[in-house]
Amino acid sequence: MVGKTLKRLELSEEELEILDKGSKSRSDLRLRDRSQTILWFHEGVASKEIACRLGLTLEAVYERRYRWNEKRLLSLRDAARPGSPGKLSEEMLAELKRWASEEALNAKELLSRLQAKFDINVCLNTVKNALRRMGFCWKRTRHSVKKKRSDAF
Repeated sequence: MVGKTLKRLELSEEELEILDKGSKSRSDLRLRDRSQTILWFHEGVASKEIACRLGLTLEAVYERRYRWNEKRLLSLRDAARPGSPGKLSEEMLAELKRWASEEALNAKELLSRLQAKFDINVCLNTVKNALRRMGFCWKRTRHSVKKKRSDAF
């Protein structure tokens, strides 16, 4: 496939090593695709060919090259996305973590403690998500009643 051939990208040994590791990433697909794009530009592969290989538009391929020239390795990771500020302050999160570590409380009980101590009104999912981000997980204990062979007909 013939396409517009841009000047080969010159990369340092360190950049090549980082890009090679990034192109083999199993967990971050965007990092893998971006790294592979830059490596192909370094090898002199045409833009149209890169777009076909990755299933991207030509504009996306050109954008990746532009960002690489602008930010180098910083262009590989996703930029911070805007969003609303967190509902729980650092102090509230620290208290929540302390309560969850010291006692076996469920999310509803933790929410009611937060509401009582800090006089805030947040939903239950806010507390659950905060606990997950802190690394807490919980599972309900299940009791099963298994039949014994002697109980069978």
